Order: sequence, then structure tokens, then C-alpha cells
Amino acid sequence: MATDSAILDHLWAIRATLEQQSEDLREIKGRLGILGQQYASVSNRLDRMDDRIGRIEVRLELVEG
Repeated sequence: MATDSAILDHLWAIRATLEQQSEDLREIKGRLGILGQQYASVSNRLDRMDDRIGRIEVRLELVEG
């Protein structure tokens, strides 16, 4: 029965490792989600700035409107 005990010990170790990796993946996914939101926010701000600069250029007659 020592073999059974060794197998169970290995299985418990594997399970613990998988649970830790699962927690790590959840944390990584959460951080990626936050980064995605921040990227979208920055992208929207850049788009608005581009629009504003375009309007300024037209008003100053730097480009044809």
C-alpha cells in the first residue's frame, strides 16, 4: 500500500499545482482586462484629440476643410 500512498501524494501535489496555476491565470486575466480598458480609454482620448486638432487646423486654414 506504500505505492498507493505515493501515488496519492503525487496526485495531491499535481492538484495543488493546478489550483495555483488556475489562480495565477485568473489574476493574469483580470490584469489583462484592466489593461484592455485602459487602452480603450487612451485610444478614445487620442481620437478626440485628433478631431480637435483637425478642427483647429481648419479654423487656422492650415488645411482645406
